[in-house]
Amino acid sequence: MVFWVFGYGSLVWNPGFEYDEKMIGYIKNYRRVFDLACIDHRGTPEDPARTCTLEYKEGAICWGAVYCVRGGEEKERLAMAYLENRECEYDQKTTVDFFKEGEIGEATLSGVMVFTSTPDKVSNKYYLGPAPLEDMARQIATATGPCGNNRDYIFLLEKAMFDIGHEDDMVIELANEVRKVLGITGLGIPKESSSRLTGPSHKPKSPHKLLRLPEAIAMDT
Repeated sequence: MVFWVFGYGSLVWNPGFEYDEKMIGYIKNYRRVFDLACIDHRGTPEDPARTCTLEYKEGAICWGAVYCVRGGEEKERLAMAYLENRECEYDQKTTVDFFKEGEIGEATLSGVMVFTSTPDKVSNKYYLGPAPLEDMARQIATATGPCGNNRDYIFLLEKAMFDIGHEDDMVIELANEVRKVLGITGLGIPKESSSRLTGPSHKPKSPHKLLRLPEAIAMDT
């Protein structure tokens, strides 16, 4: 038994489940957007957080990490149960092709699972839809929940994408706007305990040095 799951949000830096293999790469025709409400981790029903989901866009690519779970039905069941509980605001499981970093040509993997959400406010109560950059930044700057602040989520995602060598312009722009709202001049990245990562470390041989990012620049969305 084996299954693969693609992470593009917090799963990139904190998978939280036991896995056997990890690869960096991308999926095609999807882009990361911050259109999904989180009411039980980094937000509440009264003050929902904004977290990322995927939006279909022809020609786009979304970088992230894919994880493999193998070793038997029970191990797969436990990993899936953990993921379904953690990703409870996502109402769909989509299967995609995954392309490993550095490989050219056909997909490295097919049938990879990814958690997505229906972009419809009527059928999907967690779908917030798009909003102006400034409004999203104010929401992210102020929302907090049982697992921490919404702002930590955007800052850690920004760092995670930097660490794998594939920064996301939208994440950088939004993170800088959140810093502007908060009046932060540095990166604002919280210290997270490495004990939260239960899979293999897969640390790079030469750790990246995080550079200071530029201050927020007003841009059209």
